[in-house]
Amino acid sequence: MTNNNTENSGHRNERKFSLDRRTFLGAAGAGAVATTLAGCLGDEDDLIRVGHIGPLQQDMGAGSENSAQLAVDQLNDEDGIMDREVELVSVDSLGDPGEALTATEEMVEQDGVDVIIGTFVTEVMQGITDYVADVDVPFLITGSADPVTVTDTVAEDYDRFKNIFRSGPINSDLQAEGMVDYAEFLADEYGWTQFAHIADDAAWTEPFSDNLPDALEDAGLDVVHEDRLAPGTDDWAPVNSDIDDADADAVFRFFAHNVGTGMLVNWRENEYEFAIEGIHVPGMSPEFWDDSEGAALYETISQSGAAGAADITSETGPFVDAYVEEYGDDRPSLPMYMGFNTYDAVFIYKDAVERAGTVDYQADIDTIVDELLETDHEGAASEIEFYGPDEDYPHDVRETTDDDGVITNFPVTQWQDEGEFECVYPEHLASADHITPEWL
Repeated sequence: MTNNNTENSGHRNERKFSLDRRTFLGAAGAGAVATTLAGCLGDEDDLIRVGHIGPLQQDMGAGSENSAQLAVDQLNDEDGIMDREVELVSVDSLGDPGEALTATEEMVEQDGVDVIIGTFVTEVMQGITDYVADVDVPFLITGSADPVTVTDTVAEDYDRFKNIFRSGPINSDLQAEGMVDYAEFLADEYGWTQFAHIADDAAWTEPFSDNLPDALEDAGLDVVHEDRLAPGTDDWAPVNSDIDDADADAVFRFFAHNVGTGMLVNWRENEYEFAIEGIHVPGMSPEFWDDSEGAALYETISQSGAAGAADITSETGPFVDAYVEEYGDDRPSLPMYMGFNTYDAVFIYKDAVERAGTVDYQADIDTIVDELLETDHEGAASEIEFYGPDEDYPHDVRETTDDDGVITNFPVTQWQDEGEFECVYPEHLASADHITPEWL
């Protein structure tokens, strides 16, 4: 969803010097450039620079940028990082791998950032991974959920990719497990046993398509319809009709590249007898209620931070309150899931480098990585720890679970009356009961 109220510049910091980047790259290698330029900036001032990258023209990216700036401001109100002032350098990925790579190179080689935080679209994240690994800058992913982010990199070539972590959200494999838990809740609550599954035809949804149907059936539930939809789908009548013809009680849909407003409007107009559940990234925007003219009513969305509707930790409420005070009059008026994860990532990095006693990743990346692996952080989104190097998802954020083994750090929110986001699952975090349309 486009956010026309956010400009490309965002919090991008003014350049400290100029350089013919193409000429310099031709004469040296990326690693040499990064070493030289970061060293120049380090000699020039005593700032610690936090790099942020995201789709700044979208609500998700703008909320993440705001959250990064909020974290930096809060650090500077105290002692900064290692008693040094912190500066945010935020760049727009434009949702494009090539543009993102150029922006990332500039952050490292010209701005001299000490860490990179962000990325939303999986394909964009994959487009910068090799470069980030080659220059060794710590990289904390806060938006992309594809498990191959770590299984095809950190797990395959640890020494090369060891500087890459994901602080949130939990990966799509784990999200699929969480969806099974939620489906069982819906079955207990309403007797729903027949589910449809539709998803963007994109990398991040492949774990859902690969794992969720079998997992639902292993739980004693039926999968009666499956489909993958091209990004930009705009004819929702046949999509809803197929789900209805399959006699589904509910559909789990997984959309980031598709805006599901038309699906919701068509669903309501025809009073189809299935519920709409799952993940709908455009629907996470706090402005989506108005954007959809209320068509969002009843849809549920799983998202890190539960849109601030529940006190997931003691840090959730204060973060949301601070965000609303600073940015609540603009779009997005809430941080959205990437914002929660980005805010937490800034503090995770701070704690790690202060324990390490260094931000010099060129000389001390092993020490910084070791301290990141020791993370045990009470964040705004959840309690945060990382998988170890020899585990299934090395350097990925761990799922949190309750006493019954139910995943708790991927809560379900629902648009309810008067455009209120409520947390409806897991039950111990719920701010309201799950509700259904009167026609169901």
